[in-house]
Amino acid sequence: MQEQIFHLQYAMDTFYFLVCGALVMWMAAGFSMLEAGLVRAKNTTEILTKNIVLYSVACTMYLVCGYQLMYEGGFFLSGVGSVDVAATLAEFAAREDGFEGGAIYSKASDFFFQVVFVATAMSIVSGAVAERMKLWAFLAFAVVMTGVIYPMEGAWTWGGQSVFGLYSLGDLGFSDFAGSGIVHLAGAAAALAGVLLLGARKGKYGKDGKAHAFPGSNMPLAALGTLILWLGWFGFNGGSVLKLGDISNANSVAMVFLNTNAAAAAGTITAIVVSKLLFKKADLTMALNGALAGLVAITAEPSTPTALQSAIFGGIAGVLVVASILALDKLKIDDPVGAISVHGTVGLFGLLLVPLTKEGTSFAGQLAGAATIFVWVFVTSFIVWFVLKLVMGIRVSEQEEYEGVDHAECGIEAYPEFVSTVK
Repeated sequence: MQEQIFHLQYAMDTFYFLVCGALVMWMAAGFSMLEAGLVRAKNTTEILTKNIVLYSVACTMYLVCGYQLMYEGGFFLSGVGSVDVAATLAEFAAREDGFEGGAIYSKASDFFFQVVFVATAMSIVSGAVAERMKLWAFLAFAVVMTGVIYPMEGAWTWGGQSVFGLYSLGDLGFSDFAGSGIVHLAGAAAALAGVLLLGARKGKYGKDGKAHAFPGSNMPLAALGTLILWLGWFGFNGGSVLKLGDISNANSVAMVFLNTNAAAAAGTITAIVVSKLLFKKADLTMALNGALAGLVAITAEPSTPTALQSAIFGGIAGVLVVASILALDKLKIDDPVGAISVHGTVGLFGLLLVPLTKEGTSFAGQLAGAATIFVWVFVTSFIVWFVLKLVMGIRVSEQEEYEGVDHAECGIEAYPEFVSTVK
């Protein structure tokens, strides 16, 4: 009887992992649609190309070397397709915590769940450097980001390894349930490094220092992308519970789903209210970024707050993201989709919320973790971007930017019946 229960729980936990991983993979479509909607029509095809190829690069690089760096385990040549049922059952039976203990699942499902997080971090970079970066420079950076930079900071956090043998973030009280820092802040740090070297789009900032709006080409696509991301986030946060096959963890999954949704809804409301107060209009793009901000903020710890607390956290994040977007424009840091504000500013905010509801964590530990992630990713990314700039260049020519990177990089327009970018 016990063996049958074990087999069922193993199957449930593995299947849950795979379904949540598939939901996170679907976020690649969300990023694609969001970015395609927020850039100008002449740059849409390149955005779509970047998103589908970066996902493929992430999956391949994490398979070849990333997973081994992050977890000190092998995967590429480890033969994980087979399972020693007797040994796994013995491991499970020997646990003092019994069926209420940690999850036991297929290692292949763990890899699949982890790899889609890597792709998510890289997707954040795509939108921030849109409309003026060379496609192949971006893809070259993706190889290093997903194969080395992300796995190293992941090793120090989720992997439990010490930071260059100097200190352990776990010992300092650092906690990041589903990746506000590990995924989102990391992606934003890499994006910021690229944007600083890349410079702003032509005409974005006038001589008076004021930012000029470049309206997105397709608001329905942007809204669809945001809703896809909202849906995918249930897998992002819910799957990070790591287990479904017992009462306590099933209840934890339900709370994570509830809190994730509450934070996103509150972020949407506060962002659009703030936009109305500031601009006298209900700005859709701010509402979309408010929803994403709420999702990022609750990602660091979605299991311990109450639903009301989650809504409050998400609401604050909605205000914060609007302020951050405006502040970056003041600093002339050109981010076409608001990715640095959504994932970076709010990612840090999410980390700092954790000690409010989770015992055993500290603000000092959270700050140490955030600093470690940001400094490592920003510095290494800046070096890689700089080397690419010297070797092959990272920015298209002024003429190519004027015509649109679709024509320059891909040779095909997204909406040929409606607009011509070639004069």
